[in-house]
Amino acid sequence: MKALQHLGVSDILQAADSERAMAQLSRAGGVDIVLCDLSNSAVNCLDFLTWVGESGMAHAVALCSELKPELRRAVEQMTCLSGLQMLGVMNKPTQLFSLQEMLSRYSRRRLAPEIESVPHTRLPSEEDVRRGLSEGEFRAWFQPKFDLKTSAVAGAEALVRWQHPVRGLLLPRDFLAAVLAYDLIDEMFKQLLEQGMNLLNALRQCGLGLELAFNLHASQLARNDLIEHIEQLLKRHEFPGWTLLFEVAENGLLDVPRTTRENLLRLRMMGCGLSIDDFGMGFSSLTLLCQLPFNQLKLDGQLVRSIEDPRTHAMVTSTVALARALNMSLVIEGVGSPVIRDGLVAMGCSFGQGFHLARPMEAERFLRWLQAPDSPA
Repeated sequence: MKALQHLGVSDILQAADSERAMAQLSRAGGVDIVLCDLSNSAVNCLDFLTWVGESGMAHAVALCSELKPELRRAVEQMTCLSGLQMLGVMNKPTQLFSLQEMLSRYSRRRLAPEIESVPHTRLPSEEDVRRGLSEGEFRAWFQPKFDLKTSAVAGAEALVRWQHPVRGLLLPRDFLAAVLAYDLIDEMFKQLLEQGMNLLNALRQCGLGLELAFNLHASQLARNDLIEHIEQLLKRHEFPGWTLLFEVAENGLLDVPRTTRENLLRLRMMGCGLSIDDFGMGFSSLTLLCQLPFNQLKLDGQLVRSIEDPRTHAMVTSTVALARALNMSLVIEGVGSPVIRDGLVAMGCSFGQGFHLARPMEAERFLRWLQAPDSPA
């Protein structure tokens, strides 16, 4: 406590065990950072941190303990899954510079977050989703991807937004679970794909070409008719297959049935790109990576927020080496600051996207932005 006070922290709560800590947090309405001593037998640290994360009583956590590397990694992952930002594990006795670095790390994250609107807890009804689809309220927004070394635009990702007449602009986390539950994901995808083709046609009239990426849920790849729809759409608009790239989340590739494998192969034989999205957040095996016809890895942005952390460096450089060995391109999500961008370039990363580079835009704004790429997104 004295060390924190020395660093200018005046509002400090202290508790000797888990129950008292939870009671104090509840009375105070929450805190910014929780410091948890893993060696304190009176504190059931795992249960306590799970409660803190689920209750939203803190934004971040730092741990104090002597831990073996494998235990440290496991505990850090556990706090991430609880929704808490992990600021680090400090050795005991805690040094003043360690506390200072932890506080400055928290300040940097709070000053430049990639903020989106607070999610709604109420999912829309099936009737509302169907009405929105029939009224054309689901719209594609486009976020550019960049060559990090040259700042040239290297493509764009189509991201769905729902312009709801009552609730306003909704993000996927507000409605995607409902769209999947009502088995309307293909209908939504087809509308977004058509909007993307219209954008590509507008670009072609301006003499511009661009690779557009679309998200596919793994369940959609089990349906042959959707792959046929993509093929017919490319032919109707007279675009080559390489114009489209499809991103599939890594956690959807844990169990890949034969039909899905065949449809992935069909897309690649059409010339379309295939990307493993949220790479590093799932548990796909190296064998699976070698067997499936993906040609791109997309590293999840959560993994590069602490760009100066040695563990981040090890993870990113290992992924760069893996992508090169498999002859795959690598895109880094979540490039939220110049520090992250410069750190990624120094580690050999070529492509990225994120709020620091450009935010998602509606089609008309994206077209204007492409013609004047120096304007802020």
